Amino acid sequence: MDQSLVDLFALKGRTALVTGGSSGIGRAIAEALCRAGAQLVVAARRPEPLRQTVRELRALGGTADWISADLGSRAGAHALADELAAKVDRVDVLVNAAGVNLRPPLPELTEREWDTTMAVNLDAPYVLGQRLGPAMAEAGWGRIINLASQQTIRAFGNSGAYGVSKAALAGLTRSQAEAWSARGVCVNALAPGFVATPLTEAVVRDPARTEALARRTMAGRNGEPADFTGVAVFLASDASAYVTGQTIFVDGGFSAT
Repeated sequence: MDQSLVDLFALKGRTALVTGGSSGIGRAIAEALCRAGAQLVVAARRPEPLRQTVRELRALGGTADWISADLGSRAGAHALADELAAKVDRVDVLVNAAGVNLRPPLPELTEREWDTTMAVNLDAPYVLGQRLGPAMAEAGWGRIINLASQQTIRAFGNSGAYGVSKAALAGLTRSQAEAWSARGVCVNALAPGFVATPLTEAVVRDPARTEALARRTMAGRNGEPADFTGVAVFLASDASAYVTGQTIFVDGGFSAT
């Protein structure tokens, strides 16, 4: 393969933070960025899955570290940024994959559930963007990838606060892109279809529902975390230098039906 093409997607010399990086889609993206050469920092709440993830990334020959962080408050997001600054000199790639999926019917939704959802799914990406984006812009290069959802554009399955948070996240993506793209920081969102992860356990336990979701796709199947690795490397690399402000649906055609 032509070396210039390899270099276009390579992340050697880049440092990436992946929140929610110890499980599900975030874990798959973290591994992909590591394989592409990035120095990884993964963040999530539970230390043991983080330790295991870092052990596995290092076993691949990668450079990786972890931070236990509670993104259920703005203070927690700021604490993550503070600890990150003590570990690495800079962050070139930010992947906001951490999220909560509290989806009771809207009439039953409590204010506490609303606040928790907004804190993790929207406030944390905002705070981390504010903390890391300006330094990326000053350096003249950066990438921010936000994890959106089908509920970004449509309501189904008790969207409730979750759908609101993901629609707002797409708006935040556009605002961040508007703020920093002219200075080399590309900001995009990834919107999965249905993927079996710890966040979707309630649906996974219902085979009829998961099969119905698969039938709604053009590909004829539900997604897997590995389906996001290629597009994540693309969005994190030089290859995406003219792609910004977009919500990219990685869903087997679900959103097109």
